[in-house]
Amino acid sequence: MEKKAFFEKNTAVIFGTMICSLLWGSAFPFVKIGYRLLDLDASETASQILFAGIRFTIAGLMVILFGSITQKKLMLPKKAELRPVMVVSMFQTVGQYILYYIGLAHTSGVRGAIIIGTNVFVAILVSSLIFRQEKLTMRKIAGSIVGFLGVILINVAGGSLGEGSFLKGDLLVFLCTFCYAFSSVFMKKYSGTYDTVMISGYQFFLGGILMTIVGLIPGGTLHFTEDGSWAVLLYLSFVSAAAYTLWSRILKYNPVSKIAVYGFMNPVFGVILSAVLLKEGSALGIFSILALLLVCAGIVIVNREKHG
Repeated sequence: MEKKAFFEKNTAVIFGTMICSLLWGSAFPFVKIGYRLLDLDASETASQILFAGIRFTIAGLMVILFGSITQKKLMLPKKAELRPVMVVSMFQTVGQYILYYIGLAHTSGVRGAIIIGTNVFVAILVSSLIFRQEKLTMRKIAGSIVGFLGVILINVAGGSLGEGSFLKGDLLVFLCTFCYAFSSVFMKKYSGTYDTVMISGYQFFLGGILMTIVGLIPGGTLHFTEDGSWAVLLYLSFVSAAAYTLWSRILKYNPVSKIAVYGFMNPVFGVILSAVLLKEGSALGIFSILALLLVCAGIVIVNREKHG
């Protein structure tokens, strides 16, 4: 019997994806804290994109430094690796986050969070129907629906759906879920041939530079005058660097559907940590507990899928 790779083991998958979800969930309140320290208004989209651009550029440098230390030499992409880096960067960093920041400026936070929750559905559909990386089954669909109900519950319980523009807001946020889905399947595709750490580092660095330029052109500005603003930026950069690199490593050894469904935990952790750090609502209310149970049930349903 062939020995399983470390990240093929269920314990490693659960532990690793939960670390990623906890880190990504913590980004929700820390982005808000960063905006507050930088005195950024919700309507200042260019400055928000600039903030994200600097964040991802630093994240890329962190991953490149980590890869260079572990390899004991400067980690540089080979000519054949430039295309994978550019493809993943265009979907994962540039496309996803530019659409997200512009869309979120024209819709409510609750509606945006619920729409983002559909990224698991989209990732499974793209992986199954377009790239044929796995089979689409009723169990995967049912598990995704159950998990998504948890995302809806925890967000709607925290406030009303609010108002917003469909074309400028909801639609752009929904399109960013396709960028997430394509980045996942491309990373899965490339991970069999290329170093995922190298791709992660350089796709962040390239995407960060491009987003910084996109933010600067319309006049985006940042003023790091408040104590702690740089610390928050560095923490958010670490979140991106550590979580995505670990996530892409796990994705290398597992089907997209098995891993993507854990993404339902991101908004759950986000709501709970926002309640603790920002004092927004109740962290341990009955709706949060029910939402967590639904998300966990969805994960279990999808991952009970029998293969072969």
